[in-house]
Amino acid sequence: MQRTFIARNPSVLWFLLSLAVFTVAVTVLSEATGATVVSTSFLKTLGKTLCLCLVAIAMDVVWGYCGILSLGHFAFFGIGGYAIGMWLMYERTRALVETSLASSVIPPTPDEITSAVGGQIFGVVGSSEFPMIWAFSHSLPLQLLAAVVVPGLLALVFGWLAFRSRVTGVYLSILTQAMTLALALYFFQNDTGLRGNNGLSGLQNIPGFQSTPQATLSLWFFWASAIALGAGYVLFAWVTSGKFGSVIRAVRDNEARVRFLGYHVESYKLFVFTLTAMVAGIAGVLYYPQAGIINPAEIAPIASIYLAVWVAIGGRGRLYGAVIGAAVVSLLSSWFTGGSAPDINLGFYEIKWTDWWLVLLGLGFVTVTLLLPKGIGGLFDLLPSKNKDQT
Repeated sequence: MQRTFIARNPSVLWFLLSLAVFTVAVTVLSEATGATVVSTSFLKTLGKTLCLCLVAIAMDVVWGYCGILSLGHFAFFGIGGYAIGMWLMYERTRALVETSLASSVIPPTPDEITSAVGGQIFGVVGSSEFPMIWAFSHSLPLQLLAAVVVPGLLALVFGWLAFRSRVTGVYLSILTQAMTLALALYFFQNDTGLRGNNGLSGLQNIPGFQSTPQATLSLWFFWASAIALGAGYVLFAWVTSGKFGSVIRAVRDNEARVRFLGYHVESYKLFVFTLTAMVAGIAGVLYYPQAGIINPAEIAPIASIYLAVWVAIGGRGRLYGAVIGAAVVSLLSSWFTGGSAPDINLGFYEIKWTDWWLVLLGLGFVTVTLLLPKGIGGLFDLLPSKNKDQT
């Protein structure tokens, strides 16, 4: 008798229940509902953390389940952020320009409004012309579509070239890192139309909701992030279960044997690589309006390396492990680098956690690797259970 999806993946039900309880608790305690326990700034931190958990799950599927150590998945996350960021900047600037020109004796023409918007956005890099990459920045549906399609196409083309050449292991990781570096360097250039090192800012100001308090907007984005994380968890639990999940695990463990058995390994790897890139783009769409700014440094290779560290700390090869790793590291990072952690004065030296956080993260990674090779999520294996669930 074939078991149901939930029976094969009991962690899905537990995860969704935990996420729902957490979402309701944060909502009740947030400023938007009149409470003062969860501040608006911390609510944004929690919302961003949920987005990072989603991209961590995507990374876990491509690495922990399929065996592809991608050091470029945060680039797809950044592309999603830039896609929504372009629309946010365009619409917000257009509203300001139209308001300022409304009092003109002669009503401005559409071309004059467009030119003024371009001057406001690109004046920081000495230009006023809209580059080709901004062709659909006026349309929210098209930009949302681009946030999914562009990462998917980039992953599809890159994966097809790499997998058909049977590049594997560390060489594939280097290639993904090179792709990320090339993309970051491209975004750094002023003539790309993405404002170079200045990036896109003011993304927390949502067009059409200027009168809506930030506390309320933050709560809405928190809800959207929670829904996206829950949907992503269910999606990837479904992908990694059944026959398909068994095949990609086999590819991870012994790719040559799977190919010998007649499976087209490249197709499986390409599907996983492309799907996870698209989900990473969705996570970026939700993350950066809460962060308020995006610049090329956000998609530098080091960001994708951090992503791999989160998954390793949480426990790769189990979806809830990726969530645990991303949540723990993200919240600790906010606490240590945001000034909440008190500095320690040793007399001869003062430990400032903003300077020592990366060292602490490195030590934590080494410690977990040595003492908990299955990550923090591996602790659940110690619980008594008839059927150990690995998703």
